[in-house]
Amino acid sequence: MGVNLEIIAQAIWLILPAYAANGAAVLVGGGKPIDFGKVWRDGRRILGDGKTWKGLFYGSLIGSIVGFSQAVVGKYLELHGRNILHLDYFEGFPLMIPLVLSLCFGALLGDIVESFFKRRVGKERGEDWIPFDQLDFLIGALILCYIVSAIFQFAGILDYNWFLKNFSPLHLLVIFVITPLLHIISNKLYRGR
Repeated sequence: MGVNLEIIAQAIWLILPAYAANGAAVLVGGGKPIDFGKVWRDGRRILGDGKTWKGLFYGSLIGSIVGFSQAVVGKYLELHGRNILHLDYFEGFPLMIPLVLSLCFGALLGDIVESFFKRRVGKERGEDWIPFDQLDFLIGALILCYIVSAIFQFAGILDYNWFLKNFSPLHLLVIFVITPLLHIISNKLYRGR
């Protein structure tokens, strides 16, 4: 049982809104920090200047636009019998809204939580903290998406857990292998500009 092209494509497709949100927050961030410049009990910043309200808002917005576009493309492929890779359409409208938002906002929330702990261990903004820098947003996206999916199932909105239906162990393996590599490459490109 190997990982084939279909599994890889599905894994990247499913996590793409989180990738877009995380990348956009870095590119369009700036402005007022989420922690308002406050320090924690240890005398260090709570989060630091890298976590801003603008990055949170625009990162979530851009990631959501990517995810909503994917939902439209996925549904179009499904309706026209061209979905050969079986790409998901996030349950279509209106369920795609909370599902996609959970991936986007979860990604940024994961990054914010990691930043809090990064400051606590004395790491500065931009200083590497492997593997947490590479996986924080991914873990946040997956956890929040799982919670939203579980709520949908518990409330009877869906008769299954969307997360568990779509993120198989193989999909998660692909995501956890590819994400650190993409993160390191994108950081080198971003810092080199």
